Amino acid sequence: MPEILVISGKGGTGKTSLTAAFCHLADQPVICDLDVDAPDLHLLLQPKTITSQDFISGNEAVVQAENCSHCGTCIDVCNWGAISDTGPFVVVNPYKCEGCKVCVQFCPEEAIDFPAKNCGQWYLSETRFGPLVHAQLIPAEENSGKLVALLKKEAKTLAKEKNAPLILSDGPPGIGCPVISALSGADLAVLVTEPTPSGIHDLKRVLELCEHFSTPTVVIINKADLNPDQADAIEDFCGEKGRRVIARLPHDAAMTEAMVHGKTITEFRSCELSTQLKSAWEEIKLLAGLEVKSPAGPATERSGANNLSMLENKINYI
Repeated sequence: MPEILVISGKGGTGKTSLTAAFCHLADQPVICDLDVDAPDLHLLLQPKTITSQDFISGNEAVVQAENCSHCGTCIDVCNWGAISDTGPFVVVNPYKCEGCKVCVQFCPEEAIDFPAKNCGQWYLSETRFGPLVHAQLIPAEENSGKLVALLKKEAKTLAKEKNAPLILSDGPPGIGCPVISALSGADLAVLVTEPTPSGIHDLKRVLELCEHFSTPTVVIINKADLNPDQADAIEDFCGEKGRRVIARLPHDAAMTEAMVHGKTITEFRSCELSTQLKSAWEEIKLLAGLEVKSPAGPATERSGANNLSMLENKINYI
């Protein structure tokens, strides 16, 4: 089954709101929220948690006070300034510890433990649109890229079990490690931008990242009517790069109203924004090989290897 990833080069473009609308328009997809640092897709999908598991990743130094001789070796070798002698105890600041294990190796008394660290939780939930795989890192914890990879693996396993037609993922913002992990194996990236100088700047960066990994892409300009000149500039840039702009969405206060009611815009109200989103989703389905227009009639479903073949043929012009 194809994996469609919705990303943006920056936060605040409306990426998650559009992803939620696509979840409503899709036919029982496996949904994956890959923004593990600050997830919010669940606010619109209102999932019911089925299972939850701790995300164990990395290690953290812990001094055994009863075995410590206060020699100061660990303090001297720690490049992060994470260890201090507070008087009766030598302590490790967990917010500064990078888990490098140098203090463990050099402690002459072997007084430093190095237990695995719980960095957060990941969940399998049910929503009104289909199953949702999502997670939440503990604030300030790292290994977000590793957690993203775990969620993608679980989503693929679940999709195979349920014979789901696709995996629809809400990606992290930016271009860092979580985004790189999210792009791995994606069949189509939908880039959401806004008509501002920072919007086009960050669109260029995330597009370069997609090009580096040879990920097929299409672009949606959200709130395009707020600055038509910038929206035109984005469309011109995409044309120069050979990337299609599949929608120029209008700004509509109904989007915020829908959020307040815990609904997606497409299920909340019939309006121009909803209509354009439905049109954009039909375009995405064609590009991802989910449907192909038959010369004799309406669109027909494609599946398995044919989906991937269809995807490769359809995106050559993008």
